[in-house]
Amino acid sequence: MAGEPLQSIKALLPELTGATRRVADLILTDPERAGRSSITSLAAAADTSPATLTRLAGTLGHDGFPALRAAIATEHGRDLQAGWERDIGTAITPADPADRVLDVLAGTHAQALRSAVAAIDLAAAERLADAITGAGRISIFGEWGDAIPAEELQLRLLRIGRPAWFHRGRREAAVAGRLLGPRDVALVISRSGRHPDAAEFLRLAGAAGAITAVITGMTDSPLARASDLVIDTGIKDGPNWTDYFAGRATDALAAGLIFVLVAQRTPDSLGIPIQGDETE
Repeated sequence: MAGEPLQSIKALLPELTGATRRVADLILTDPERAGRSSITSLAAAADTSPATLTRLAGTLGHDGFPALRAAIATEHGRDLQAGWERDIGTAITPADPADRVLDVLAGTHAQALRSAVAAIDLAAAERLADAITGAGRISIFGEWGDAIPAEELQLRLLRIGRPAWFHRGRREAAVAGRLLGPRDVALVISRSGRHPDAAEFLRLAGAAGAITAVITGMTDSPLARASDLVIDTGIKDGPNWTDYFAGRATDALAAGLIFVLVAQRTPDSLGIPIQGDETE
């Protein structure tokens, strides 16, 4: 029966009672501790005797508690590594010093920005800037991490006198889409290019005659196919945080480009003081 001890304990849990159940619960709650503790300290923590741990080890097919402890440490280490790689990626490891982490993140940003410069369709960006400049209403949609560059762009456009609104969530998306009309703009920022609320927002806006646009790295996505204008950031949506971090840099670059192109078209709006505004 010896193998993955944590999985085996989970499977046995409904059959365990008393002291053995307490030991099992302790191991599953804190496998890191179980993988480095002595038999006596772990037994004391579970309010039982070392013999209970020895019997559990035998039940799981291990030749004594030291073998069980080693197996727990190995399995828990693999789980931690798998979780790290799934969430953060493989470019950075848990043991990397801070300077290595900084170098990787800076390099990731730099490479992503180079990819964005090569991928962004400047003609499409110019058309979007023209549309925003002449729009009676600009609605920008973003969810979760996409909300950060989306809301910043909305605030920047407001700062130069553009009638811009930021939206998130299903209800806001539905209302915002219905409020738009011809010559208005519906813009989505979406790293993945897939979001049902954003899709409904674009559908309603397009049906009302508004110009629809998306900033994304997934140019073959449903949101890209539903948009009149696609600003390709050059970075595909990745499975882990390091990929996300790279993509987010390009989202900010693309949104910043749109803002400056609009500002170029409305230079008289720059530097106009807004009462109560103390920000740049």
